[in-house]
Amino acid sequence: QVQLVESGGGSVPPGGSLRLSCDVSGITITSYCMAWFRQAPGKEREGVAAINAYRTTTYVDSVKGRFTISRDNAKNTLYLQMNSLKPEDTAMYYCAAGSSAAMSGGRCLRTDYWGQGTQVTVSS
Repeated sequence: QVQLVESGGGSVPPGGSLRLSCDVSGITITSYCMAWFRQAPGKEREGVAAINAYRTTTYVDSVKGRFTISRDNAKNTLYLQMNSLKPEDTAMYYCAAGSSAAMSGGRCLRTDYWGQGTQVTVSS
């Protein structure tokens, strides 16, 4: 059974930082495209960042230079380091895994598994 469990969300002021984690079981993350998506109230889900089996990364333009996606192969865990957070980053953040290495614009083009999400709120 494949499980993706996110953690690390919370409430921070503008300019703050958070690191999200996604603990994965049932698959080996080095064989998958791994990604972070987010969905704000009333908006569509959007890809934020992704990393594939070749360690190639992609980011949506709005987070470039502020967010960094990485993975710990030994722990089978995906991370998202978020710096210089803005109120518009407020959303539910989801971890996802896809069996195709293809990526574009901060997302895996195929997603097979999803986590339940962790809330990030940026507010003064």
